[in-house]
Amino acid sequence: METPCADGPQPQIEPPDPIPPLRQDTPSTRSTRSTKAHLSGKVILALVIGLAIGAFFYFDLGRFLSLDALKDNRAHLLAFTDANYVAAVGVFISAYAIVTGLSLPGAVILTLAGGFTFGAVLGTVFVNLGATTGATLAFFTARYVLRDTVERKFGTSLKPFQEGFAKNAFSYLLTLRLIPLFPFFVVNLVSGLTRVRAGTYIGATALGIIPGSFVYAYAGRQLGTINSLKEIASPNVIGAFVLLGLLALIPVVYKRFAAKPAS
Repeated sequence: METPCADGPQPQIEPPDPIPPLRQDTPSTRSTRSTKAHLSGKVILALVIGLAIGAFFYFDLGRFLSLDALKDNRAHLLAFTDANYVAAVGVFISAYAIVTGLSLPGAVILTLAGGFTFGAVLGTVFVNLGATTGATLAFFTARYVLRDTVERKFGTSLKPFQEGFAKNAFSYLLTLRLIPLFPFFVVNLVSGLTRVRAGTYIGATALGIIPGSFVYAYAGRQLGTINSLKEIASPNVIGAFVLLGLLALIPVVYKRFAAKPAS
């Protein structure tokens, strides 16, 4: 016979709340998260660049990248380079890359400084490394931050230009680099908006800036006799650059004429 429990009836235990189903990670949710992260990255990068450019102008750092400042500090530059040659090369290339990558004014002064400090030949080499590095950074920045937006808004109208530019990208870029009438930073940014391959862009940039870099680096050896940058960029020098730029277009012209059927 069962014996009743001395403590009375036992309370009923309520069943636990059901566990909510896990939210499924669908392709659409993954795409949404990826888009948000991509957009956040663009905003952060744009803010960092904007702050860096703003700091440059707010603290008037451009005063150190003037012809007078360079001439006043010639002795200090030579002394530092003699005592710390490897460090001087690294600082110079890094500074050139930063100025070029952020599209700041002062690249011409840095080129003169490179020629004065390292000589015309080595100065040209170091200028080329710094300028190509900075131009590549600006190229990828423009491509990452702006190209998708530009293509969404103007993709249809830009398609013929994109296709034509991509077919002869090296010759076009080489011409733009050789002729000093086209601002360096504009070519960097606009190229990033096109579909030109990074390797083509880097190669054309590194090759195309050699003549101009050498002219200014060589002029840097006579820094004491220069009173104005206009003395370097004489009409004869600019004319020579224009001629080199036009010569770089010869392959493009040849392709067009060769493609036409013979009558």
